Amino acid sequence: MTPSTAFGSRLNRRRFLTAAGLGVATVGAGAALAGCSGTGAPGPAEQGVEIPDTVLPKYVPVDYATPDLPSQHGSPPGYTKMPAELVRSVPTPPGSGITINAMTPLWGTIPPSSGNQYFDAVNEILGSKINFQISDGTTYGDKLATVLASPKDVPDWVQVPSWNLPSRFGTEIVGNVFTDLTPFLAGEAVTKYPNLANVPTDAWKACVWNGKLYGIPFPGTPIGNGNFFRDDLLEKLGITPEVRTVQDLYDLMAEINNPAGNQWATEDPWNIATMAHSVVAEWELGDGGLVHRVETEEYRAALEWTARVFKAGLVHPDAVAGKDDESKSRFQAGKALIMFDGFGGWHEALRDNLAGNPTYSQRPFDLISVDEATKPVYWKGAGAGMFSFIKQSDDQAKVEEILKLANVLAAPFGTTEFHLINYGVEGVHYTKGEQGIPEPTSLAAKELQPTYVFLADPPVAEFHMQYPGYVEEYSTWQQRAGEFAAEPLFYGMNIAEPSQYASIGQPFEDLEADIARGRKPLTDLDEAIKTWKAAGGEQLRTFYSEILDKQ
Repeated sequence: MTPSTAFGSRLNRRRFLTAAGLGVATVGAGAALAGCSGTGAPGPAEQGVEIPDTVLPKYVPVDYATPDLPSQHGSPPGYTKMPAELVRSVPTPPGSGITINAMTPLWGTIPPSSGNQYFDAVNEILGSKINFQISDGTTYGDKLATVLASPKDVPDWVQVPSWNLPSRFGTEIVGNVFTDLTPFLAGEAVTKYPNLANVPTDAWKACVWNGKLYGIPFPGTPIGNGNFFRDDLLEKLGITPEVRTVQDLYDLMAEINNPAGNQWATEDPWNIATMAHSVVAEWELGDGGLVHRVETEEYRAALEWTARVFKAGLVHPDAVAGKDDESKSRFQAGKALIMFDGFGGWHEALRDNLAGNPTYSQRPFDLISVDEATKPVYWKGAGAGMFSFIKQSDDQAKVEEILKLANVLAAPFGTTEFHLINYGVEGVHYTKGEQGIPEPTSLAAKELQPTYVFLADPPVAEFHMQYPGYVEEYSTWQQRAGEFAAEPLFYGMNIAEPSQYASIGQPFEDLEADIARGRKPLTDLDEAIKTWKAAGGEQLRTFYSEILDKQ
């Protein structure tokens, strides 16, 4: 399910961008109408309506390049070489020459809008101009709230990250501000836009509110995070790790920890622990009804294991002090040898380190379980963590044109459109290196920032072939892990929790840090659960139970 308000977003900004490979801007960063403009006032929002098939676009996969490592268990297809020829998926620019104003975030340097050869080239294949209104991603939520509060100021096309969704988005905003795309895209209607039809169904589910399709997804992967280790440095220590259980992992941490050598075993292990203990993101169904994550034995065991790791002195001191923003630099410098991260961070680390350290290498552990007798479970994240929306308009032709532009932007790997959007213009933003792999020019860092990808993007594919062996390692890991991916309760449903319960989960985030670091005993968890129940936790349980009953 998409993030809700009571316990904060489990799919937060940093985790999503890192998993998507958009942590910093770089070349290769990133896809018969029944007559309804959606301008009428919507009826009352009905929470937790199961999404009918008639609302979702029909899935019609297309392949313009045969993957070297095909998808298995939902894994992204992997490409180890550039296609011999690229295919133009939309031969004629579909735009009518109009200007579309688009609001998007950016976690990087905002590119120039005037004289930008990248923008000019992409707009040329679109046939219309997208005029970007780019805002700093770190403060995008504030900007978004201001814009949505005044519908007349809303641009034609707006990107909304899931972690920036206002609390009243599903109940009061989406149906009053944005176009209902159901009649444009549901079922067979999407086949008018073949690249959008190629987007997986799970990604579209994340774009449904109150039984209607409103968003265009930025597709994600079922498994977006892993527990990484510096295999190059462990090899120097003569260690080939065989980690299957949390005890194996603890034993390895104890073996490699070397404070005297300024080398600690791990960064903050809390996310490592929750992943290894298969802690559900929010709710699960027990024998007596709904059980929240903080009430589960898995959550308690993860807390206990994390506290054990901290107590043993296996965590880098800066991580103990809560300096999480520096965790990547410490891990990449070899000061910590294990770290939880999104998969996009893997190829970013290779990009940032191989030039100065040709032997640099990191790898993810295979999924870890609590013991040999228990299979690991990876709880899938939402099919999309970001969405774009089209402003309501009586101009049906304009809505259709924006969808035609989205169809171009969603062109998958193997197409000229994908190549241009991800690498820019040959001779301007990249030159062809060995085996035809694009190598960025200095201008690419200035002009080619992630922009169009936030409006529409194809299904995830792995194509960072410039790093020898990386695609094979990534894809085979995803294939193995995908066998253990499972859908959590309320998967694919956008649910807006009552706003009065928005902050009752915050004490647990503080308690997690305190128990882990030994500042409070594990027994404090019991009192915290009692407080949570009294503050609204039981009402939330009833709220979700009623939604579950509808299913």
